[in-house]
Amino acid sequence: MASDRLYFRQLLAGRDWAVGDPIATQMRNFAYLIGDRETGDCLVVDPAYAAADLVQLAEADGMRLSGVLATHHHPDHVGGTMLGFTLSGVKELLEKVDVPVHVNAEELPWVANVTGIAPSELTGHAHGDKVAVGGFEIELLHTPGHTPGSQCFLFEDRLIAGDTLFVDGCGRTDFPGGNSEDMFHSLRSLAALQGNPVVYPGHWYSEEPSAELTKIVEKNYVMRPKTLDEWQMFMPG
Repeated sequence: MASDRLYFRQLLAGRDWAVGDPIATQMRNFAYLIGDRETGDCLVVDPAYAAADLVQLAEADGMRLSGVLATHHHPDHVGGTMLGFTLSGVKELLEKVDVPVHVNAEELPWVANVTGIAPSELTGHAHGDKVAVGGFEIELLHTPGHTPGSQCFLFEDRLIAGDTLFVDGCGRTDFPGGNSEDMFHSLRSLAALQGNPVVYPGHWYSEEPSAELTKIVEKNYVMRPKTLDEWQMFMPG
């Protein structure tokens, strides 16, 4: 499929949308728009802040939002209350457009609890499921550790990694539902992916906003442990 048919945008909270929002600016979250220029269909990944802004950005590019992909349940990714602020997130987006919200099945009750969205309005998935957007398919990878149902999205030589893997470091495992051993196994599974996809993280915590997987495996300190014993010495739970 022609590469120019793929519509893809990496958007930084507080800069590209939710401009002026102090929490968005502080948290440095990325959201993503993924679509098919030929059909006009578009998915949004992790719309936590000013979700209506993301709908408008897509529409300004001639795209129509047809679904939401959520990496995990934390409010800075799907909305909810954090740091004394309430983020409108997915719930506000569903008031603008009636679209499915794709979450990992393990994460579904957590997302429902944090956002206030009824479980029946969420679509749960298993590892390896695929979600179509126009003529493209996005593979959903269950990568627990940061949360029980954290998931990454693999498509067209790109990997949206949420808070499982950053360009430098990885997501914390000491929040409720986190598990250090699960994180080790998830990181090793990502390290073994074929094709050297470009990794797009959930936050901009590094000099570069993205990097090829082989470079991350080589340089990111969380990729150094190759066995669980090494990991537990290096990153005690």
